Amino acid sequence: MTSKMKRPETAAGELEMFPEFPPRYDMQNILHLHIAGYMTTLSRHFGSPESTLVLGEVPVYPRPSRNARVPDLIVAFNVNPATVVAQMGYAIEVQGKPPDFALEVASVTTALNDYTRKRDDYAAFGIPEYWRFDPTGGQRYDVSLAGDRLVGNAYQPIAIITAGTGRLWGHSDILNLDLCWENGELRWWDPVTARYLETHAEEANARRAAENLAETERAARRAAETFVETERAARLAAETFVETERAARRAAETFAETERAARLAAEARIRQLEDEQRRRQGL
Repeated sequence: MTSKMKRPETAAGELEMFPEFPPRYDMQNILHLHIAGYMTTLSRHFGSPESTLVLGEVPVYPRPSRNARVPDLIVAFNVNPATVVAQMGYAIEVQGKPPDFALEVASVTTALNDYTRKRDDYAAFGIPEYWRFDPTGGQRYDVSLAGDRLVGNAYQPIAIITAGTGRLWGHSDILNLDLCWENGELRWWDPVTARYLETHAEEANARRAAENLAETERAARRAAETFVETERAARLAAETFVETERAARRAAETFAETERAARLAAEARIRQLEDEQRRRQGL
């Protein structure tokens, strides 16, 4: 907390808390923010969780009050998120600045209020950018996608580009991200990496794909190792066979040599006996 921040306090010297607001059962927030997991994704993208706040349905007002507005999503840099949690709301006077970014998702009950009275209040709060997303394509809001940038004390529209059928986008200077309306889905495009910020489902699918790839690589490595081991065993068997064959050949050669020697010895003995017989006959 910087020295310029004011601290509305109770008599006990504790931070004053926002009143409790009743929960809003807004299917649009669940579908387009919570299930997609964009608060986690944006928090991870910006980093610095100790000073960067990315949170949904947080009461915002100069000080704790039941008159607070409750955006579907806010992003605030260089603030104290722990104080926001402690106060159960974003007190602009405590943080010393308004949120940097606010987003509303159109619902049946709040749509008209979002692009009229809330727009005026967010400008009065000094929120630099205010965006509105209508998944129905303009049936609830006046347009499918709109962004406003604070110029002086009033909002000026941010250019929204039509990029083919079913796609609109505009650039947030505050976040350095493109907000996209993609066939009724909210997407966030990072121009630095030229990629969409991933939803929880996309991250899970990518993780499973990576795990499957890793398991396939492990299986291939095990198969290769088995093949190498089998090849080594086959080579050793072949070498053993060759050595056995060589030993058998040497044994056969030795046997042949022994047989030849025996034959020669027998022939020599026969000649010797014949010679002796001739000598006796000559006597």
